Amino acid sequence: MARQLELLEAGRARSLYLHGAVGRGKSWLLDSFFQSVPTPAKRRLHFHDFFARLHQGMHHHRLLDDALGATLDELLGDVQVLCFDEFHVHDIGDAMLLTRLFNALFTRGVFLLLTSNYAPEGLLPNPLYHQRFLPVIGLINSRMQVLEVGGDTDFRSLPANRAQQRFTQGHYVWPGDAAQRQILALPTPQPALLEINKRPLRVLAEDERQVMFTFSDLCEQATAVIDYLALAERYEHWIIDGLDDLAECSLAAQQRFVNLVDVLYDQDCQLTLIGTRALADSLGGTVADLMRTRSRLGQLHQLGAAT
Repeated sequence: MARQLELLEAGRARSLYLHGAVGRGKSWLLDSFFQSVPTPAKRRLHFHDFFARLHQGMHHHRLLDDALGATLDELLGDVQVLCFDEFHVHDIGDAMLLTRLFNALFTRGVFLLLTSNYAPEGLLPNPLYHQRFLPVIGLINSRMQVLEVGGDTDFRSLPANRAQQRFTQGHYVWPGDAAQRQILALPTPQPALLEINKRPLRVLAEDERQVMFTFSDLCEQATAVIDYLALAERYEHWIIDGLDDLAECSLAAQQRFVNLVDVLYDQDCQLTLIGTRALADSLGGTVADLMRTRSRLGQLHQLGAAT
């Protein structure tokens, strides 16, 4: 990474793609690199956030000949260094846009640093779509240096490394009985409707900086990353009630939950998650990225039936 900094200052750096299992230090490396880059023309973004805003911008500029270029001008300006944390692709619509996005960024001379749980060849693993994603994989391998960040330890699982952030000060509570709710001073449900991105969304309770949802309302309804991002700007403490066995949910609900935890973690929102069983028994499922979700939720303080 130090060598990349030297090459970057000389204008000869090759973009980087860091991949490896969860908790191996990829985000730490990205943050360290980002802090060391001397130019102010740099951005460090979570891929969920950026892609949601990219879609919004392109819809806004849809009548222009170069909607992508106009959107990148708005989102990035004259950025020279762009760092994406937690890069992954599971949607074919996003995948088809990525070739255009990467080509546009490389044409602009932007240095990219990506972290991912997947090697390039493991992106968009769905066999129905993987062949159509090969041009992006080829672009990554030809224009970026691909490095694996290995090791046997999930550093997030070590108590000494629990960061003093809002997210990691949250709780996983099961089975969510009256005594546990009283200990955590959880609000009394007063159901209401919020308007998020011009759509109604039911909440159990909310005040100035705290909001309470059922798992069903957030993940089994047609919510999206852009909704979670808008809510994360309003509320810093989230309470989600009613997680049972994720494996029994639809694939869409599983993916929404994965996306939701990603947003809350990246936006550093405190989370109180209430389940009906121990955390290890609640996070089954078959969608990609569940290992990252398990790792992140494993950082929450546990308040279980025997506590």
